[in-house]
Amino acid sequence: MYQLAIAALLQLSLAFLAEAAPVTVQGTSWQGPTGGGIVGFIVLVLDIIAWVEIFQSNRTPMNKVIWCLVVFLFPVVGMIIYYLFSDRASHNAGGYEAIPS
Repeated sequence: MYQLAIAALLQLSLAFLAEAAPVTVQGTSWQGPTGGGIVGFIVLVLDIIAWVEIFQSNRTPMNKVIWCLVVFLFPVVGMIIYYLFSDRASHNAGGYEAIPS
């Protein structure tokens, strides 16, 4: 469920990025005064989800720092690289352990 939502948001953000020029309505920019707009917000949400996954994984601290820097310095490309090449299944498969009674 969680990964399906991430994939849907990623596809939605890539669809917005495919447009060459911002859409204007009666002379106002689609992106608004800050320049980020909807696309910026979607990228921010996906980056935060990636950072939470990285922090909760069982990677070494150095690998966590490297992945966080990649996602932080290159928000769109870094996030795509993380989701495609980070081997998330093996690092997040630990799950919860039962408390011994």
